[in-house]
Amino acid sequence: MLLPFLILLHGIDIVSNVYKYKLNHSMMVKIEKGKVFTVTSLVEYVEGGVVSKELIHNDVGSITLFSFDEGQGLSEHIAPYDAFIQVMEGEMELALEGVRSVVREGESFIIPSGARHAVYAVRKFKMLLTMIRG
Repeated sequence: MLLPFLILLHGIDIVSNVYKYKLNHSMMVKIEKGKVFTVTSLVEYVEGGVVSKELIHNDVGSITLFSFDEGQGLSEHIAPYDAFIQVMEGEMELALEGVRSVVREGESFIIPSGARHAVYAVRKFKMLLTMIRG
């Protein structure tokens, strides 16, 4: 069940029952270049919520790390760019053009630009979103 509060993030409604915020550059994570790090440690789960941290943002694209508590999701939307999704932990349900699929830890998929899609946390999960403009 998607919960009632909506958060606007790059034109995407994030459904959460905890808080509202708009992603901006102050939410960007500082990562020391040239050093090994564990992606999943950069974002924590929030009970009943969705958390996002932008790892890279420039003129050609962005990489954003999300955590979703169980039952949270992104309402149906259309992205203006191709989106590469990597499920880093947990399990999610993807609805892509009306077709539902379960995507598990270690699995990935590409959402083509202009495709209607939504995301739902079957159980809590973390995903890495890479969007390339072009």
